[in-house]
Amino acid sequence: MTDTERPAEPERVRAPNIRDVARVAGVSYQTVSRVLNDSPSIRPETLQRVRDAIDELGYRPNQAARALVTSRSRTIGVLSAQTVHYGPATAINAIETAAREAGYRLSITNLSSTEYASIKSAVDYLISQSVEALIVIAPQVRVFEALNDLQVSVPFVTLEATGLNTSHSLWVDQVQGARQATRHLIDLGHTEIMHISGPQDWIEAEARMQGFLRELSDADLRTRAPILGDWTASFGYYAGIELLRYRDFSAVFVGNDQMALGFMHACREHGLDVPGDISIVGFDDIPEAAHFAPPLTTVRQNFAEIGRRAVALLLGELRGETGMSHEPVQPELVIRESSGRRR
Repeated sequence: MTDTERPAEPERVRAPNIRDVARVAGVSYQTVSRVLNDSPSIRPETLQRVRDAIDELGYRPNQAARALVTSRSRTIGVLSAQTVHYGPATAINAIETAAREAGYRLSITNLSSTEYASIKSAVDYLISQSVEALIVIAPQVRVFEALNDLQVSVPFVTLEATGLNTSHSLWVDQVQGARQATRHLIDLGHTEIMHISGPQDWIEAEARMQGFLRELSDADLRTRAPILGDWTASFGYYAGIELLRYRDFSAVFVGNDQMALGFMHACREHGLDVPGDISIVGFDDIPEAAHFAPPLTTVRQNFAEIGRRAVALLLGELRGETGMSHEPVQPELVIRESSGRRR
């Protein structure tokens, strides 16, 4: 095929730039720049014309160029050690929503392991992306021990309470949530209560276990060694198969809703009624919990509030504000049909 026979390449469409916005809005490109950088000196009618032009053209600011000019990336880094489970994944979604509403975006890095070298590499990477602040969502104590040793050069907040650095912590009160769940079962007349916990090295699992044990101790009830699980429905099922062979308890507080679902499955296979024979309480209030058979009594964590508070704390620190609240977010017991009075 000769050059004259080749089909003409389609003309590339150029993305609109700041000068295009200025032309459509009838202002200088410097004025558009001031609008993009939230300058308070712009008149309302001018601000509206520029915004209308941006919408009309579909203009998207070049974030890298803006960072060079303003020395601000308007980016928050998120360091996560686990995103497949409901809690961390939902927290990240909540943080992204709160950040977007504040005009920020996220740069997310998942840890390949919880070894010190991996944690340091992940923090260094986020700092190299010019993040203005950092949020850490990690379940293991060793992650926070490493962070305590690292010299993090930007404001940061952690979403699990470890007691290592309360000035940077924000969390849902896991101990209180576990106590509410256990107290609910005690109030229903249950005196023999089992606990299926999460993994031993997870901060939340340890806190929920402590809340369970403290509530039993305060009620002068016999405490049993909790069963250490792995958060999965499969573990809840197999733990149930073993525990129900003896059935020397009338209620179980399960460390999360997925394991509670598996335990319910085991109850059905044993021909047991929930809550007639066994009462069950979970933790997290995943969206499906209200549709279990029967609907699951559980402890709700307000992840939207956690995300909002985390972003608000960081932005306040960036503005130089002091005295920001680090009070834990209180959980809520949601009573449904899986828990009932002891027969």
